[in-house]
Amino acid sequence: MELGLKGRVAVVTGGATGIGRAIAEAFAGEGCAVAIGARREEKLAEAEADFTARGWEIYTQKVDVTREEEVSDFAARVFRRFGRLDVWVNNAGMTCHAPMDQVSLAFWREVIDTNLTGVFLGSKYAAREMRKGGGGVIFNAGSFQSLFPAAGSGPYGAAKAGVCSLTRSLAGEYARDHIRVLTYIPGVIETPMTRIDDWAAATGQRDNIPMERLGVPQDLADTIVFLASDRASYINGVSIEITGGKFCVQNPRYAWTAGDREEGRGSRSETA
Repeated sequence: MELGLKGRVAVVTGGATGIGRAIAEAFAGEGCAVAIGARREEKLAEAEADFTARGWEIYTQKVDVTREEEVSDFAARVFRRFGRLDVWVNNAGMTCHAPMDQVSLAFWREVIDTNLTGVFLGSKYAAREMRKGGGGVIFNAGSFQSLFPAAGSGPYGAAKAGVCSLTRSLAGEYARDHIRVLTYIPGVIETPMTRIDDWAAATGQRDNIPMERLGVPQDLADTIVFLASDRASYINGVSIEITGGKFCVQNPRYAWTAGDREEGRGSRSETA
Protein backbone atom coordinates (compact mmCIF):
# COMPACT_ATOMS: atom_id res chain seq x y z
CA MET A 1 0.00 0.00 0.00
CA GLU A 2 1.40 3.38 -0.98
CA LEU A 3 1.10 5.67 2.03
CA GLY A 4 2.26 8.86 0.34
CA LEU A 5 4.69 9.85 3.08
CA LYS A 6 7.72 10.38 0.87
CA GLY A 7 9.24 13.82 1.37
CA ARG A 8 7.61 14.44 4.73
CA VAL A 9 9.48 15.11 7.96
CA ALA A 10 9.02 13.00 11.09
CA VAL A 11 10.38 13.69 14.57
CA VAL A 12 10.76 10.95 17.19
CA THR A 13 11.77 11.76 20.75
CA GLY A 14 13.50 8.89 22.50
CA GLY A 15 14.11 7.59 19.00
CA ALA A 16 17.70 6.38 19.29
CA THR A 17 16.88 2.96 20.75
CA GLY A 18 14.10 0.42 21.22
CA ILE A 19 10.56 1.22 20.15
CA GLY A 20 11.45 4.78 19.22
CA ARG A 21 14.24 3.57 16.95
CA ALA A 22 11.85 1.20 15.17
CA ILE A 23 9.39 4.06 14.63
CA ALA A 24 12.12 6.30 13.26
CA GLU A 25 13.33 3.58 10.89
CA ALA A 26 9.80 2.92 9.67
CA PHE A 27 9.31 6.56 8.70
CA ALA A 28 12.71 6.66 7.01
CA GLY A 29 11.79 3.53 5.08
CA GLU A 30 8.71 5.34 3.75
CA GLY A 31 10.91 8.12 2.37
CA CYS A 32 10.59 10.61 5.23
CA ALA A 33 13.41 12.74 6.55
CA VAL A 34 13.74 11.84 10.22
CA ALA A 35 14.84 13.87 13.24
CA ILE A 36 15.66 12.05 16.47
CA GLY A 37 15.85 13.76 19.85
CA ALA A 38 17.28 11.90 22.84
CA ARG A 39 19.48 12.43 25.89
CA ARG A 40 22.26 9.90 25.22
CA GLU A 41 24.70 11.36 22.74
CA GLU A 42 26.44 8.05 22.05
CA LYS A 43 23.15 6.44 21.01
CA LEU A 44 22.30 9.43 18.84
CA ALA A 45 25.66 9.09 17.10
CA GLU A 46 25.04 5.38 16.49
CA ALA A 47 21.60 6.07 15.03
CA GLU A 48 22.88 8.86 12.80
CA ALA A 49 25.69 6.68 11.44
CA ASP A 50 23.31 3.80 10.74
CA PHE A 51 20.69 5.95 9.02
CA THR A 52 23.33 7.68 6.91
CA ALA A 53 24.84 4.34 5.85
CA ARG A 54 21.40 3.24 4.67
CA GLY A 55 20.94 6.37 2.60
CA TRP A 56 18.30 7.91 4.84
CA GLU A 57 18.06 11.60 5.63
CA ILE A 58 18.64 12.04 9.35
CA TYR A 59 19.10 14.82 11.89
CA THR A 60 19.86 14.20 15.55
CA GLN A 61 19.96 16.49 18.57
CA LYS A 62 20.49 15.99 22.28
CA VAL A 63 17.18 16.85 23.93
CA ASP A 64 15.77 16.53 27.44
CA VAL A 65 12.00 16.53 26.93
CA THR A 66 11.42 17.99 30.39
CA ARG A 67 13.30 21.20 29.50
CA GLU A 68 11.12 23.64 27.60
CA GLU A 69 13.97 25.56 26.01
CA GLU A 70 15.50 22.36 24.61
CA VAL A 71 12.21 21.11 23.14
CA SER A 72 11.44 24.51 21.64
CA ASP A 73 14.91 24.73 20.12
CA PHE A 74 14.69 21.21 18.71
CA ALA A 75 11.37 21.85 16.97
CA ALA A 76 12.59 25.15 15.54
CA ARG A 77 15.85 23.64 14.28
CA VAL A 78 14.03 20.77 12.58
CA PHE A 79 11.73 23.19 10.77
CA ARG A 80 14.60 25.43 9.70
CA ARG A 81 16.59 22.47 8.43
CA PHE A 82 13.85 20.78 6.43
CA GLY A 83 11.35 23.59 5.82
CA ARG A 84 8.46 21.57 7.20
CA LEU A 85 7.38 19.36 10.11
CA ASP A 86 4.69 16.76 9.45
CA VAL A 87 4.87 14.17 12.23
CA TRP A 88 5.95 14.41 15.86
CA VAL A 89 6.14 11.28 18.02
CA ASN A 90 6.36 11.91 21.77
CA ASN A 91 7.97 8.58 22.53
CA ALA A 92 10.47 9.48 25.27
CA GLY A 93 9.55 8.27 28.72
CA MET A 94 10.63 6.49 31.90
CA THR A 95 9.21 3.72 34.06
CA CYS A 96 8.56 3.66 37.79
CA HIS A 97 8.55 0.79 40.28
CA ALA A 98 8.09 1.87 43.89
CA PRO A 99 5.40 1.75 46.60
CA MET A 100 3.69 5.12 46.89
CA ASP A 101 4.77 5.63 50.50
CA GLN A 102 8.38 5.38 49.32
CA VAL A 103 8.04 7.79 46.39
CA SER A 104 9.74 11.10 47.08
CA LEU A 105 8.26 14.31 45.75
CA ALA A 106 11.36 14.75 43.60
CA PHE A 107 10.89 11.31 42.00
CA TRP A 108 7.16 11.92 41.53
CA ARG A 109 7.94 15.11 39.66
CA GLU A 110 10.61 13.39 37.56
CA VAL A 111 8.18 10.69 36.42
CA ILE A 112 5.36 13.15 35.74
CA ASP A 113 7.67 15.60 33.97
CA THR A 114 9.20 12.95 31.73
CA ASN A 115 6.00 11.10 30.80
CA LEU A 116 3.40 13.87 30.81
CA THR A 117 5.05 17.29 30.80
CA GLY A 118 7.34 16.09 28.02
CA VAL A 119 4.28 15.23 25.95
CA PHE A 120 2.79 18.66 26.62
CA LEU A 121 5.98 20.44 25.60
CA GLY A 122 6.54 18.31 22.52
CA SER A 123 2.97 18.79 21.36
CA LYS A 124 3.04 22.53 22.03
CA TYR A 125 6.13 23.24 19.98
CA ALA A 126 5.39 20.68 17.29
CA ALA A 127 2.02 22.33 16.67
CA ARG A 128 3.62 25.76 16.35
CA GLU A 129 5.84 24.51 13.53
CA MET A 130 3.17 22.33 11.92
CA ARG A 131 0.83 25.29 11.52
CA LYS A 132 3.40 26.91 9.24
CA GLY A 133 3.09 23.97 6.86
CA GLY A 134 -0.67 23.51 7.03
CA GLY A 135 -0.98 20.69 9.55
CA GLY A 136 0.44 17.39 10.73
CA VAL A 137 0.04 14.51 13.15
CA ILE A 138 1.20 14.24 16.77
CA PHE A 139 1.54 10.85 18.49
CA ASN A 140 1.75 10.47 22.27
CA ALA A 141 3.04 7.37 24.02
CA GLY A 142 0.48 5.85 26.33
CA SER A 143 0.59 2.59 28.26
CA PHE A 144 -1.58 -0.20 29.62
CA GLN A 145 -1.52 1.93 32.73
CA SER A 146 -3.34 4.67 30.86
CA LEU A 147 -6.32 2.31 31.19
CA PHE A 148 -5.48 -0.08 34.05
CA PRO A 149 -3.17 1.34 36.74
CA ALA A 150 -0.84 -1.07 38.51
CA ALA A 151 0.10 -1.25 42.16
CA GLY A 152 3.67 -0.21 42.73
CA SER A 153 3.92 2.34 39.92
CA GLY A 154 1.45 5.06 40.85
CA PRO A 155 3.32 8.05 39.38
CA TYR A 156 3.71 6.29 36.05
CA GLY A 157 0.05 5.31 35.84
CA ALA A 158 -1.05 8.82 36.75
CA ALA A 159 1.18 10.29 34.04
CA LYS A 160 0.03 7.86 31.37
CA ALA A 161 -3.65 8.38 32.20
CA GLY A 162 -2.98 12.08 31.84
CA VAL A 163 -1.48 11.50 28.40
CA CYS A 164 -4.76 10.07 27.11
CA SER A 165 -6.76 13.00 28.46
CA LEU A 166 -4.26 15.51 27.10
CA THR A 167 -4.41 13.85 23.69
CA ARG A 168 -8.16 14.36 23.53
CA SER A 169 -7.88 17.99 24.62
CA LEU A 170 -5.19 18.73 22.05
CA ALA A 171 -7.09 16.92 19.31
CA GLY A 172 -10.07 19.16 19.96
CA GLU A 173 -7.96 22.32 19.94
CA TYR A 174 -5.68 21.54 17.02
CA ALA A 175 -8.19 20.07 14.57
CA ARG A 176 -8.94 23.51 13.13
CA ASP A 177 -5.24 23.73 12.23
CA HIS A 178 -5.42 20.36 10.45
CA ILE A 179 -3.33 18.76 13.17
CA ARG A 180 -4.43 15.34 14.41
CA VAL A 181 -3.38 14.03 17.83
CA LEU A 182 -3.39 10.36 18.81
CA THR A 183 -2.24 8.17 21.69
CA TYR A 184 -0.64 4.80 20.98
CA ILE A 185 -0.78 2.16 23.70
CA PRO A 186 1.86 -0.57 23.39
CA GLY A 187 1.24 -4.06 24.62
CA VAL A 188 3.90 -6.34 26.03
CA ILE A 189 6.69 -5.48 23.61
CA GLU A 190 9.96 -7.38 23.32
CA THR A 191 13.08 -5.48 22.32
CA PRO A 192 16.75 -6.50 22.20
CA MET A 193 17.28 -4.39 25.32
CA THR A 194 14.43 -5.84 27.40
CA ARG A 195 14.59 -9.51 26.39
CA ILE A 196 11.32 -10.21 28.17
CA ASP A 197 10.25 -13.40 26.39
CA ASP A 198 11.28 -15.78 29.19
CA TRP A 199 9.82 -13.45 31.81
CA ALA A 200 6.55 -13.20 29.90
CA ALA A 201 6.23 -16.95 29.66
CA ALA A 202 7.14 -17.43 33.32
CA THR A 203 4.57 -14.95 34.55
CA GLY A 204 1.81 -16.02 32.18
CA GLN A 205 1.86 -12.78 30.23
CA ARG A 206 1.63 -14.59 26.90
CA ASP A 207 -1.42 -16.49 28.13
CA ASN A 208 -3.17 -13.13 28.63
CA ILE A 209 -2.71 -12.20 24.97
CA PRO A 210 -5.27 -13.70 22.56
CA MET A 211 -2.74 -13.50 19.69
CA GLU A 212 -0.49 -15.86 21.70
CA ARG A 213 2.69 -13.88 21.14
CA LEU A 214 4.51 -10.88 22.49
CA GLY A 215 4.64 -7.73 20.44
CA VAL A 216 7.73 -6.45 18.66
CA PRO A 217 8.65 -2.81 17.99
CA GLN A 218 7.72 -3.19 14.33
CA ASP A 219 4.10 -3.83 15.34
CA LEU A 220 3.95 -0.32 16.78
CA ALA A 221 6.01 1.28 14.03
CA ASP A 222 3.84 -0.06 11.21
CA THR A 223 0.67 1.12 12.93
CA ILE A 224 2.01 4.60 13.62
CA VAL A 225 3.29 5.05 10.07
CA PHE A 226 -0.13 4.15 8.69
CA LEU A 227 -1.92 6.48 11.11
CA ALA A 228 0.41 9.30 10.06
CA SER A 229 -0.66 8.95 6.44
CA ASP A 230 -3.56 10.61 4.68
CA ARG A 231 -5.25 7.21 4.54
CA ALA A 232 -6.02 7.70 8.25
CA SER A 233 -6.97 11.36 7.96
CA TYR A 234 -10.29 10.98 9.83
CA ILE A 235 -8.80 9.26 12.87
CA ASN A 236 -8.27 11.82 15.61
CA GLY A 237 -8.27 12.15 19.40
CA VAL A 238 -8.33 8.45 20.23
CA SER A 239 -6.08 5.90 21.91
CA ILE A 240 -4.95 3.08 19.64
CA GLU A 241 -4.16 -0.15 21.49
CA ILE A 242 -1.41 -2.20 19.83
CA THR A 243 -1.61 -5.06 22.28
CA GLY A 244 -2.57 -8.28 20.52
CA GLY A 245 -5.96 -7.99 22.21
CA LYS A 246 -4.68 -8.07 25.79
CA PHE A 247 -7.51 -7.21 28.22
CA CYS A 248 -10.17 -7.41 25.48
CA VAL A 249 -11.70 -10.48 27.17
CA GLN A 250 -11.49 -12.09 30.60
CA ASN A 251 -10.45 -15.50 29.27
CA PRO A 252 -8.07 -15.02 26.31
CA ARG A 253 -7.08 -18.71 26.33
CA TYR A 254 -10.64 -19.75 25.41
CA ALA A 255 -10.09 -19.63 21.65
CA TRP A 256 -6.94 -21.76 21.88
CA THR A 257 -8.47 -24.51 24.03
CA ALA A 258 -11.58 -25.24 21.96
CA GLY A 259 -10.48 -28.83 21.44
CA ASP A 260 -10.56 -29.40 25.17
CA ARG A 261 -14.23 -28.48 25.48
CA GLU A 262 -17.33 -30.50 24.69
CA GLU A 263 -19.57 -28.82 22.12
CA GLY A 264 -22.67 -27.22 23.57
CA ARG A 265 -22.03 -28.21 27.16
CA GLY A 266 -22.64 -25.91 30.08
CA SER A 267 -23.52 -25.97 33.74
CA ARG A 268 -26.23 -24.50 35.89
CA SER A 269 -25.94 -23.42 39.47
CA GLU A 270 -29.12 -23.56 41.53
CA THR A 271 -29.80 -22.37 45.02
CA ALA A 272 -32.28 -23.88 47.43
